[in-house]
Amino acid sequence: MIAMKGIVKVYKTGAIELKALDGVQVSVARGEFVAIIGASGSGKTTLMQLMGCLDRPTAGEYWLDGEDVLGCSEEQLAVVRNRKIGFVFQKFNLLPRFDTLTNVEIPLIYQGVDRRVSRGQAARLLEMVGLGDRMKHRPGELSGGQQQRVAIARALVADPPLILADEPTGNLDTRSGKEIMELFKALHNSGRTLVLITHDPGIARQAGRIIQIKDGKVIAGEHF
Repeated sequence: MIAMKGIVKVYKTGAIELKALDGVQVSVARGEFVAIIGASGSGKTTLMQLMGCLDRPTAGEYWLDGEDVLGCSEEQLAVVRNRKIGFVFQKFNLLPRFDTLTNVEIPLIYQGVDRRVSRGQAARLLEMVGLGDRMKHRPGELSGGQQQRVAIARALVADPPLILADEPTGNLDTRSGKEIMELFKALHNSGRTLVLITHDPGIARQAGRIIQIKDGKVIAGEHF
């Protein structure tokens, strides 16, 4: 599903250069559940942004689902993100003015899917994550754990082959965090490919494999 080789990412501010990633190699097989762990500033979030085609590396190679995505235009990358990747973020990134049903169906709206179809699919996903009775609620009327469930439903609605989750339990209490991890494990058991970014060893240990990153380098857990 993911094959990254020799990935380098350098940020420049005037004459100052910061190498966030330094020759990273990462592979994730289809159907794997992988946790990428590292301290703040280790490069793990930068790595996720590159995996999610939200940014481009300074150097290196990246194949996603068999496609050389670094050869894609920005418009082509937008299509890749919409069809192949579901994102779950620490801050949920829900639209506060819209109800949960609309928030979940947004990726399908961008794809031009008929609204009757998109709303039916969104409703099915909200039922799946246990929020069938909250479809007309806005994000501000939900708990943090419920908002994250909405975000997971949104990530799944277009049926992407890959789910990327960046600190998905970081803003949640212990009980809600446990519920979200149980949901992720259920998604993995159903055949989804999951990559989870975390700084929490307890969260990371619930994945099938842990990749550890430090100072922009993978120091443990990778294999090619």
